[in-house]
Amino acid sequence: MKKKRFTWRDLSLNDFKVYFFSLFKAFIPKKKIQNLNDLETFIQTKSAWVSQVTLYNYLKTRMGTRYVLHFENDEFMESVNKAKWNIYATSLQDLSFFVFSFLKVNSNFQEVNKAKDIFLNILDDETLNDMPKEIIEEAKKNFENRFQNINWDKYYNDLPFNPSALSLFKWAPIADELKNLDRKIVLNSMILKWDIIKKEFSDRIQF
Repeated sequence: MKKKRFTWRDLSLNDFKVYFFSLFKAFIPKKKIQNLNDLETFIQTKSAWVSQVTLYNYLKTRMGTRYVLHFENDEFMESVNKAKWNIYATSLQDLSFFVFSFLKVNSNFQEVNKAKDIFLNILDDETLNDMPKEIIEEAKKNFENRFQNINWDKYYNDLPFNPSALSLFKWAPIADELKNLDRKIVLNSMILKWDIIKKEFSDRIQF
């Protein structure tokens, strides 16, 4: 039986109340990553963490003290949930490619096809959490296109998380005129979160 993981659900007001706690969870010492099951859990949980923290933080910063009122707007909440899943789907791809590129170069792990197996396993899990089917199918297509063109020897050290940072900028339900002002801050906010995950991965990996 699989362990219960950090997963996405539809957003609620409580999510905004507790998400600050998740900022600190990444700093709690974790066990070593010693096999593919551990690696799958790492990819799923850390992609969800980065996606949630960056999206929630950006929304709360832009909405300020009025953010609670937005939970009464069904159209806005639908946009937030759509953004959430799209950002998460790209984050899963980025982290999957990063860890297997890292392992190939630094641990001589040649089974890079396992990246695809793990990615598809995670998407299968997320169907139980109501990840929209159209986003799942689009994520599979994007993953396959990237998989066919990736340079495994360079990816981990060549701006590996730019796609998910751009996804945050694209999908966050903020007015375009405001997003354009925020572009650099938004992109940097996600890259900084990924830097935390990169450091954690290098500390925990023990293949």
